[in-house]
Amino acid sequence: MALFQYWNRLRGSRPAPLRTEIEPADIKQLLPDTFILERDRSAEPVFRLAGTRICATYGKELRGNAFLSLWASEDQGVAGRLARHALDGAAAAVITFEGTSRDGRQNHFELLILPVDGGREGSRALGTIQPCTRPFWLGSDPVVENHIKGFRLIYSDRKPQVPAERPIAPAPLAAGGGGSVAAHAGIHGRRIRHLVVFEGGRGD
Repeated sequence: MALFQYWNRLRGSRPAPLRTEIEPADIKQLLPDTFILERDRSAEPVFRLAGTRICATYGKELRGNAFLSLWASEDQGVAGRLARHALDGAAAAVITFEGTSRDGRQNHFELLILPVDGGREGSRALGTIQPCTRPFWLGSDPVVENHIKGFRLIYSDRKPQVPAERPIAPAPLAAGGGGSVAAHAGIHGRRIRHLVVFEGGRGD
């Protein structure tokens, strides 16, 4: 929520804030859990930067790696479309997912991707990955595959409303005093096969 509120305050009535408006010092406590996405030469989302706790979660330096490489093959299409929505400046994306470690352990996470206007350098997206709980093995037994459990697009050409507290999905809410973005946005959905689909978005 802290990153979402910072981004929302910077952008005002615009779809996204400028890259030059984001000051790392303003979010220094969040930096270990944040990342920046950009497009590679084939227009696919890749990590431009990734915080130390995110890299520890996955057991490797993520800079330069494909965003889709984190996801199970059946979820790469959905994850790619959500990332591209953010990189296009069309919408912020919230994804709840289950991470499976190298030794078969599992934990739930929430991922947030926010559009950023990169100017001449091209589109960017600012994001964060937060574990819903912090088990003892997190950071030592690397997560090797993400499985999407639910997702939501928050269209950035509108003023997001984030007053209510209703759960995004059966998965636990993100840890921390601020709670999850999805919960504060009043999001609830319906299950289709292994995904949870959330109603809302554009009415046009």
